[in-house]
Amino acid sequence: LEQLKSAITEKTVLISIMFANNEIGTIQNVSQIGAIAHEHNVLFHTDAAQAVGHIPIDVKKMNIDLMSFSSHKIYGPKGIGALYLRSLMPRVKLNSIVYGGGQERNIRSGTLNVPGIVGFAKAVEIAVSEMNDENKKYKKWTDSMLEKFAAIGGKLNGHPENRLVHNLNIRFDGIEGKAIINSVSKKLAISAGSACTTQNVEPSHVLLALGLSEEQSHYAIRIGCGRFNTDDDIKVATGEILNALKSLNKIRI
Repeated sequence: LEQLKSAITEKTVLISIMFANNEIGTIQNVSQIGAIAHEHNVLFHTDAAQAVGHIPIDVKKMNIDLMSFSSHKIYGPKGIGALYLRSLMPRVKLNSIVYGGGQERNIRSGTLNVPGIVGFAKAVEIAVSEMNDENKKYKKWTDSMLEKFAAIGGKLNGHPENRLVHNLNIRFDGIEGKAIINSVSKKLAISAGSACTTQNVEPSHVLLALGLSEEQSHYAIRIGCGRFNTDDDIKVATGEILNALKSLNKIRI
């Protein structure tokens, strides 16, 4: 937060922060960041694509002026997103970048995707109503996996508490994450980073920002669990990864 304060100048008009990180699941202190922005008369935007449906959000209490989020992240239709704009004290105004019919109060012209909007709204309704129960389930699963992986040297990447409970980013020093992924690929779909960087062989800038070396960043794997997973799925996933680690350790030795 002190770095953020020092980065603000008289030319700063907007601060944009990811609410929760898509690689390591770390949740930012959005309320404090928003307060800092407002102390300097700066607008505050947060990308909440990973947070909506997983974390309780109150835009007023959290000092959020603008918030963007996506439907497909909460099991809604693909190809539709939403942008919240503060409407009071004072209202946030945006200049149009798409002109034509004047839809969305002249902010973004174009025929509205009505089925997508309806599906998105229903997805939000379900996600919010099921949030507490789902988070309890996810936490039980990721805590169980972390305990078993930590027992054989696995190290959590990211904050141990302020993180999305359905995300687990962990590394096993000395074993390439890609090797683990390839070993379990017939039964599991896990990754070494975000979907945005799947084909990128460069070390994750997120992991480097945590202080990991380039070598350590290549040891990481990211595991996610979701609404349609079961206890048995987690047992199978844990077992597959543990078996892969045993095999890869033998090769390394």
